[in-house]
Amino acid sequence: MEQPLLSEQRSDLVGNQSGKWSSYEHVGRTGSAYPGTCVSVDEIRSAAAVPSSAGYYPPVHGALVGSSEPDPAVQAVAYQGGYGGDYGGTRPEFRRETLDEVEIRELLIDHVGHRCCWGSRPARTWKIQAVEDCNVYVGTLDTFIEEREIIKETEPYPGGSIDGKDKGPELGIWELDLRSQFPFLFVPFREVREKIPHSEVIEKCSGCAGRGGIVCATCNADEEPGHYKENQVTQCPSCYGRGLIAHKDGSDTLCVKCSGKGKLPCATCGSRGLLNCETCNGSGSLLARNVAIIKWKTLSTRKVSATKGAASVPDEVFHRSKGVQLCNTQAHQCTPAFFADSFFLNMFSSEVIADRAQVPATARVICERHTISVVPVTRVTMSHRRQSFSFYIVGNGREVYLKDYYPSRFCWGLCPCLEWLKL
Repeated sequence: MEQPLLSEQRSDLVGNQSGKWSSYEHVGRTGSAYPGTCVSVDEIRSAAAVPSSAGYYPPVHGALVGSSEPDPAVQAVAYQGGYGGDYGGTRPEFRRETLDEVEIRELLIDHVGHRCCWGSRPARTWKIQAVEDCNVYVGTLDTFIEEREIIKETEPYPGGSIDGKDKGPELGIWELDLRSQFPFLFVPFREVREKIPHSEVIEKCSGCAGRGGIVCATCNADEEPGHYKENQVTQCPSCYGRGLIAHKDGSDTLCVKCSGKGKLPCATCGSRGLLNCETCNGSGSLLARNVAIIKWKTLSTRKVSATKGAASVPDEVFHRSKGVQLCNTQAHQCTPAFFADSFFLNMFSSEVIADRAQVPATARVICERHTISVVPVTRVTMSHRRQSFSFYIVGNGREVYLKDYYPSRFCWGLCPCLEWLKL
């Protein structure tokens, strides 16, 4: 029989993982610490497999649709099968694929190959000293909310009919029917603006007190508010008010600047004494209306519970990695998931729910989604003489994460090459 390619000193954990996951002590990086609590593969398999059903979704516009608001305590539970399996079916036995030495080296060589100043010699020749399973639990709670607020908009009123209260009662902000603009559930963000029917009124412009003009500050600087003088002129600076320009030979010519008048009108208002009000465009009236700002967004709470072997890996790495989904519940208000034989998973789910994002006072919850996943993480230690380094293989996509140290870096970490790729 063909022998595995792993080095002789490889950890015995790998040899046993085809039959079970090794139990380990959980170290909660976000306050989820249960010293001595061990979760085996049998505990994870005990997650109740509830047949799939239509996701719970309360009426978005209950008053308009005519259906009563369902009981928030009721929630539909849909447990995802094994990764890649059918949704809602019975979850098959989880069999984690064992990585041999060739696959480990290929993954590391590929990762190193994307760094122009990293050498591949350690990845190719250094000895694999240990391979350790460091599976990580990721819990999320997505709260999809709808937020509405009213703002007042004004524009110059040129005349004509308006949509005022004489056309009908003004609708409340939550009485607006926005079903045609409602987005997909759990979109990150969407915003629309909607004019509230029958909310238009005509108001006197506050900028000009309804006069349509404001006093010119150039020629009527000392006048009281609301009073102004017309035909205010200034002396021509070219001819000093004579209207003629004197020359050295004793002749006079007509002043071109003032056309011989000796006076100049106000350059700002043309000696009208008033300026056109920009707020009302000279009409003296404003058309005001109420506009509803509607925002749909998803508020997310994320928690990670990792073993001590994976504590140095940032949470973002686990959040973007694919793992095995243990539960997926969707409800108007999710409650903690229940695992028959795992106290740790029950407590972990409860903590995720307890850290629910705060909903603004102007918003309401439309729907929530709660998931718990286990992300497979393998910690590999390679050594050569007295040197060693470790890296992680994360998720089903086998993403390689190397925190800081790699023995063959020719730029000492200072080279900006390929930094734009964010590799």
